[in-house]
Amino acid sequence: MLLPFQEANLQTFPPSNAHSKLLGSYPSHAGEESTGSRPQNGDESQGGLPRFLRVSTYQPYFDVNTEDVSQRILHSLLLNWGEFMTVTNHNPDLYGPFWICTTLIFVASAFGNFSTYLSNSSSWQFDIGKVNWAAGLFYAYTFLLPLLLYFFLKYINVALGLVQLWCLYGYSLFVFIPVSFIALVPVSVLKWVVVAGAGLISTTFVITSLKMHLGSSEWSFVVIIGLIILQASFALAFKILFFA
Repeated sequence: MLLPFQEANLQTFPPSNAHSKLLGSYPSHAGEESTGSRPQNGDESQGGLPRFLRVSTYQPYFDVNTEDVSQRILHSLLLNWGEFMTVTNHNPDLYGPFWICTTLIFVASAFGNFSTYLSNSSSWQFDIGKVNWAAGLFYAYTFLLPLLLYFFLKYINVALGLVQLWCLYGYSLFVFIPVSFIALVPVSVLKWVVVAGAGLISTTFVITSLKMHLGSSEWSFVVIIGLIILQASFALAFKILFFA
């Protein structure tokens, strides 16, 4: 059944009216006089910059608290199948995706090197290239892939915000952080099992979240198959690049 999609203020990028608690700017209360065109502190210091280069433009996407991020992480681990898009419909964030992605870059590259050391300590050397591979893979997965998916969904008339896709794909990476710890165990079969399990969880999370918006569209099957292939490819690249 196709879930009706309500356009949210934070679905457009960049937003037309950005308010955030981060730098002390709050939306005016009901009944109070609006600040109108009076610039906020951040806008005064960046008045000559285009809107997409201003810090204030991105403040709403980082306006979340610990409870919000924790709840979204739990949703990404399948504790509430398909609920993630409902929770983030009106308030998708980039705070969680950015820190999850950045944390995974350091965790995967460091533990990948340590895993190599445990397997062959006699001729081991730290491979700085793993950091570069991690940054390229995880940032491309989190931000570039959703951008391409956004344009494709727009082409097939599926209304879904770009920021919400970034949010979805960012949180889908969380499961690979604990898996990086388990993959330190120098048992090849165990590494394959835990990485495959993480890939399955991540794939199911993404598909169940997007399926409610795809509904019974004629493109639904094509999109789902494509997502499965991309998710499986990501998990395979994760295993080969860092825990081979």
